[in-house]
Amino acid sequence: MIWTIIIGGIAGWLAGRLMQGKGFGIIIDIIVGVIGGWLGGWLFGKLGIHIGSGLLGSLIVALVGAIILIWLTRLVKR
Repeated sequence: MIWTIIIGGIAGWLAGRLMQGKGFGIIIDIIVGVIGGWLGGWLFGKLGIHIGSGLLGSLIVALVGAIILIWLTRLVKR
């Protein structure tokens, strides 16, 4: 559970930076990263993509999911 929060926080923060933003604050970045991790894991599973296990694989999956989540929320906000 602690690793999920740490990886989620890093992924949410990185996604906020990569998506041309300032982030949403540490708590929301963690939430976006954790939800993004679940979204990325689900999406990668459906597409049959296997990044690998471990810290780096989890971070990549969470980052991709968080970027997709931020993109979707910005699309809906318009």
